[in-house]
Amino acid sequence: MLKSRELLDEFRTVFAGQNSFLDAILPPIIFLLVNGLAGFQAAMGSALFVSVLFAIVRIIRKQSLLYAFTGVGSVLAAIGIVWLLGKSEGFFLPGLVSGSTTLLLTIASLLIRRPMVAWTSYLARRWPLDWYWHPQVQPAYSEVTFVWALFFAARLLLQFSFFESSQVNSLAIINFITGWPATILLLIFSYLYGTWRLAQLRGPSVEEFRNETPAPWQSQRRGF
Repeated sequence: MLKSRELLDEFRTVFAGQNSFLDAILPPIIFLLVNGLAGFQAAMGSALFVSVLFAIVRIIRKQSLLYAFTGVGSVLAAIGIVWLLGKSEGFFLPGLVSGSTTLLLTIASLLIRRPMVAWTSYLARRWPLDWYWHPQVQPAYSEVTFVWALFFAARLLLQFSFFESSQVNSLAIINFITGWPATILLLIFSYLYGTWRLAQLRGPSVEEFRNETPAPWQSQRRGF
């Protein structure tokens, strides 16, 4: 029970109400459903309407305009590709491109020993950046980032496979499953493994690092 509450608190910290999985999930689902019933034009119009609706809600809630318009921009790009290709699977091409870019950035971050998961944690928590690169802290973030790279690679392989074979329904299903359901599970794993690994590494906690406390350290017991 205590660990469950801790996980919920951590999810609130990471997402902070600014990001929504619905922005990414609903437009493709709406496109797929309407495309099967009423064709390209109705599907594209419906997907665009949903993304604009999300943008309006974000503006009313005074959330970041970046979040508000990113969804609209991605849907417009997808619609443009559908018009050019004349195929409904083109709607998912921008996601494939962004997924490929994310995988490349993840691998690059591991190669330069500045793991991506450390950067995402830093942006969410604003802990001292140098703490993440401590030799008794960084391995935990590198190992979790490696797992994320495997996930991104497997998802991309499945998506490209269905895209090339024009299996639009399968592509939409994979996008959904590897979207928020898989991401939440991966975040839970990342947090549980990450906090355990930090304890095993016996590096300084964030507060110990800030206070320049000499070893032996308590290590970071909560937050990742």
